[in-house]
Amino acid sequence: MFGQTTLGSGSVSSSASRVFRYEVVGLRQSSETDRNKYNIRNSGSVFLTVPYSRMNEEYQRITRLGGKIVKIEPLTSSEAE
Repeated sequence: MFGQTTLGSGSVSSSASRVFRYEVVGLRQSSETDRNKYNIRNSGSVFLTVPYSRMNEEYQRITRLGGKIVKIEPLTSSEAE
């Protein structure tokens, strides 16, 4: 889930092909992240690649995990791969 994107070819609307990179700090280990097979670091930045269609869901998930988004930047299709 982290850092994964799906950019298909063919007739795709401009909003479906837009991808953004979130820079997140302060993610903490919680009962929700305990289900993951990896630990969440308490310090440092984590970079997540998020398609435009999932930006709201990802924002809510980051907030639930105690993280803070410090930067959102658009990516071109060549940067996302």
